[in-house]
Amino acid sequence: MSGKKLTFKEFLKKKDIEVSAKRYGIDALGAMAQGLFASLLIGTIIATIGEQAHIDLLVSIGGFAKQAAGPAMAAAIAYALKAPPLVLFSMIAVGGAANSLGGAGGPLAVLVIAIIASELGKLVSKETKIDIIVTPAVTICAGVLLSMWWAPAIGRAASALGSAIMWATELQPFLMGIIVSVIVGIALTLPISSAAICAALGLTGLAGGAAVAGCCAQMIGFAVMSFKENRVGGLFAQGIGTSMLQMGNIVRNPKIWIPPIVASAITGPLATCVFKMQMNGAAVASGMGTCGLVGQIGVYTGWVSDVAAGTKAAITGMDWAGMILICFVLPAVITLLVAAPMRKAGAIKENDLKLDL
Repeated sequence: MSGKKLTFKEFLKKKDIEVSAKRYGIDALGAMAQGLFASLLIGTIIATIGEQAHIDLLVSIGGFAKQAAGPAMAAAIAYALKAPPLVLFSMIAVGGAANSLGGAGGPLAVLVIAIIASELGKLVSKETKIDIIVTPAVTICAGVLLSMWWAPAIGRAASALGSAIMWATELQPFLMGIIVSVIVGIALTLPISSAAICAALGLTGLAGGAAVAGCCAQMIGFAVMSFKENRVGGLFAQGIGTSMLQMGNIVRNPKIWIPPIVASAITGPLATCVFKMQMNGAAVASGMGTCGLVGQIGVYTGWVSDVAAGTKAAITGMDWAGMILICFVLPAVITLLVAAPMRKAGAIKENDLKLDL
């Protein structure tokens, strides 16, 4: 290849730029969720602990963590796109700009702009003798200019869509409870990030509660349904880890997905219509389910915030009963009730749910 001019396709391959749904829709989106976990989400949890325990230091720590959400998301996305160090570090400024200018829909603005800025930075990386100036300059200028140009519109669009979903859920809690619960639950088990989707749309309120229900139905459902094959290790790996572990088995036998989906279709409207369970904590927690109990912590922090704001009188026994039933008990019971006749009929066979743990 010495002395031979590279074609554009070869140049992109050399720069490890892969324009694909997997790279941008799965890898980048999943990394964005991790960036959110390591900033906004953990910051919210730390701050809430500080507020409840009256420890101002923890409140301050949590506040600083939450402020780093934009840079953390952008850096995580660049890392997933295999950006070189100068591009990766330059994304901190880009993420701050995109998240700030994107407003309530900032996470989606960060996702779109960070992908473009990272790839542009990779294009020029190590192509000049003054790489230490050119690469960060191109990355930051492109990212910040795009943030100024696009982020407000992207943010408004994401916020409007999220608001429309939440408004529709308030208007039709039964139907939307089913739709939101099933779709977000499915997204959680697929190799995409339900948490990032909820964060990008700012999905809170009743719709957020339905999303939590759907995610819990998938995680707890698969955990208990596969206990025969995977025992305690599988129970914890799926129940507080992720139901995504079952994706390979789902591809081999899609019927194993039916019981958790049915569970989410039932618990979603129960959450919205009966228990009025809302996610008024960080929107990213709406798509977490029982993963590290983040969904439940998010619901709890929402209760605490509502009580502090005077919009909720107190945390009641009904609140706790609703959370326990929707997040743990009903997903387990419903999934087992649906799976039992399917196993008897041979639709779900021995070891169809077996994981390599």
